[in-house]
Amino acid sequence: MGIEIERKFLVKNDSWKSQASRYVDYRQGYLNEIEACSIRVRVEKDKAFLNIKSAKLGLCRHEYEYEIPLSEGHEMLNAFSLGAVIEKRRFFVNYAGHTWEIDVFEGDNDGLVVAEIELSAENERFDLPSWVGDEVSHDPRYYNVCLVKHPYKSW
Repeated sequence: MGIEIERKFLVKNDSWKSQASRYVDYRQGYLNEIEACSIRVRVEKDKAFLNIKSAKLGLCRHEYEYEIPLSEGHEMLNAFSLGAVIEKRRFFVNYAGHTWEIDVFEGDNDGLVVAEIELSAENERFDLPSWVGDEVSHDPRYYNVCLVKHPYKSW
């Protein structure tokens, strides 16, 4: 069983940009409205993925991800997405032995910038870069599955 341990933070400023090693553009949508899990399709560059995560929001969640044909990923996003499609550019920043993922949202979530760090244990220690702000790991508004129904522009 796959387990994702992730913490989310707001970003205070743009000083992280000079440290970014690369970025990927994502389009993703959610295909279900059940309480047990979220089912997502994500398209990035020339690949597509089907992702299933436990619905319980928080630091530790079950997660499974499978590559699917790109054409089918686009078809699923267009035919089955509930609500808006999330569009964002994800930047990768290496800092103190960890890779930070900084999501810069577009469309209805334009203006929202969130930094995430994946950990190997819930109590794993890590250093916070100076550009990291308040932690929002326990605030459901910052989860992509929630941003589909309640976009940042409507807060």
